[in-house]
Amino acid sequence: MTRIIISGANGKMGKVIQSVVSTRDDCEIVAGVDLNTEENGSFPVYSTIFQVNEDADVIIDFTNPVLLDDLLSYSKKTGIALVLATTGYDDDQKKKIEEASKASPIFFTYNMSMGINLLSNLAKKAVEILGNDFDIEIVEKHHNQKIDAPSGTALMLADAMCEVTPSPMKYEYDRHSKREKRTKNEIGIHAVRGGTIVGEHEIIFAGRDEIITLSHSARSKEIFAVGAVNAAVYMNGKPAGMYDMKELID
Repeated sequence: MTRIIISGANGKMGKVIQSVVSTRDDCEIVAGVDLNTEENGSFPVYSTIFQVNEDADVIIDFTNPVLLDDLLSYSKKTGIALVLATTGYDDDQKKKIEEASKASPIFFTYNMSMGINLLSNLAKKAVEILGNDFDIEIVEKHHNQKIDAPSGTALMLADAMCEVTPSPMKYEYDRHSKREKRTKNEIGIHAVRGGTIVGEHEIIFAGRDEIITLSHSARSKEIFAVGAVNAAVYMNGKPAGMYDMKELID
């Protein structure tokens, strides 16, 4: 039985995770952390991670990058594994995560959806086959409350394709500020924000007289919660190191 602490327990994703866990018999929630400490009758909710005294195996975090230092410190102190599902980390924070993984087991990915991670693999395969003959553009769409742009998932997809491109690529976010032709060594990344769009990602391979499109559409937040819970169960008992969705897909 995997014992889980939810960071952001009373937020939207925290409640979805609770719903997912309630249907499973291989894990349970033993505590939550949230600025809103309203208890739900199932487990205690604390205002900071350092107040948690319950024995646990994994922390799932769907909150805000500002809490990263506290989570890394608590994980190092207790040995509890981390599943980091928050987006919007800057480069310095990513370096902190990588450094912390030398002492703590950390599962980190930009997107908890199995489908998105399959899309990433398919995109890499497409680049290997198409080479330099096709221009690559990414369009991502999210709800109007999302703060970061482009999405971490869009950057994850771009990074994955850059691993196999024949030549180094640069990311182009802002073509309206210049008047010049598109270069071959760029990936355009475009963000759309509106309504209640959960998350849509489209990769466009545009060649001479033909277009190939790979896409993924999330219809609810539950797919991310399911992925996070699967990751938590997987991380139970793992040694220090960095883990991601490749381990769950392979």
